[in-house]
Amino acid sequence: MNRVDPVIAKVKTDHLTQLADYVDGLYGAPELRHLFFELTSACNERCFHCGSNCSVPGKDELTTDEFKEILDQVKEDFDISKILLCITGGEPLIRRDFFEIMNYARNLGYRWGMTSNATLITKDVAHKLADAGMRTISVSIDGMPETHDKLRGMPRAYELAMQGIQNLIDEDVFDAVQVTSVFNHENIKQINELFDVMKGIDIDSWRVINLEPIGRALTRPELMCTPEDLRTMFEFIRQARRDGYPVMYGCSHYLGLDFEAEVRDWYWLCNAGVYTASIMSNGDIGACLDIERNPKTIQGNIRKERFSDVWKNRFEIFRRDKSCDSSKCSGCEHKGFCRGDAYHSWDYDNDEPLVCMKGVLFD
Repeated sequence: MNRVDPVIAKVKTDHLTQLADYVDGLYGAPELRHLFFELTSACNERCFHCGSNCSVPGKDELTTDEFKEILDQVKEDFDISKILLCITGGEPLIRRDFFEIMNYARNLGYRWGMTSNATLITKDVAHKLADAGMRTISVSIDGMPETHDKLRGMPRAYELAMQGIQNLIDEDVFDAVQVTSVFNHENIKQINELFDVMKGIDIDSWRVINLEPIGRALTRPELMCTPEDLRTMFEFIRQARRDGYPVMYGCSHYLGLDFEAEVRDWYWLCNAGVYTASIMSNGDIGACLDIERNPKTIQGNIRKERFSDVWKNRFEIFRRDKSCDSSKCSGCEHKGFCRGDAYHSWDYDNDEPLVCMKGVLFD
């Protein structure tokens, strides 16, 4: 593992200490910045790594009018100029009322972005997204054509997604068109080849993340990244950024002094419950949508409670230093910075992290 220059280590340690103090205050005074709407659990793909196990519509999904009522409520209770509405699924565009809901949001003054597999984004759909006020979009591309199609369980998925991306670029009105790639033990071998593809299209950024032990990925443990895979990925991201390409690691994990502020624009912070909340397709209220859904993590239901009341009075599980609960974290000099790492990869039965980069990226 790399040794960090002492001067750089001191600067990063000071920054992380200041961030830790800030987070302590944030636990007591959270600021809603990202509100996720899981419009549906239906999807036209069946990705093996889907954290939400999406495939078909869930039981009792929220109606058009219910989503509109939520939008009205949130506008009444929050300053929506400070909130980005993040639309996801499943594949959001599967909902027949998608544009009715999003045009309603636009007319109320919401800023919104979306996560999509882009296979349904024709030129006409791209134009409708622009008219509905979409500001940002992140599209999934997980390897070269054969690999991407296999991972997503859909023939021509790569071809359709790449055409969807180009249709979005051609509109030339969005603040950001991003590609997200999830790398595992197999497709990490294609990272340089895929990089050449990304450099050839006019996207605004490339978000690179590793396979996580959540959702359907739990059925394929042999595809989890090895320590060598992870080091390869992080070294790649760092070098690409130094060369001036807008590639970044996602918000998944604390990475230690060597890689923190090197592969992302700033330092790690799990946004769940302090900056981020979500409303699921069945009305359940939670934090990050990748978090395991159980009685501990579900904070309420929009059909029974007002979202603002839940945001103000619940979410205690996400507003604490959970490293204090874990014997795995005991004695670790980094626990004040990672606070037990991410909530989406926390074992809620045993109170311990499922993923820790100590021993992989740092000592």
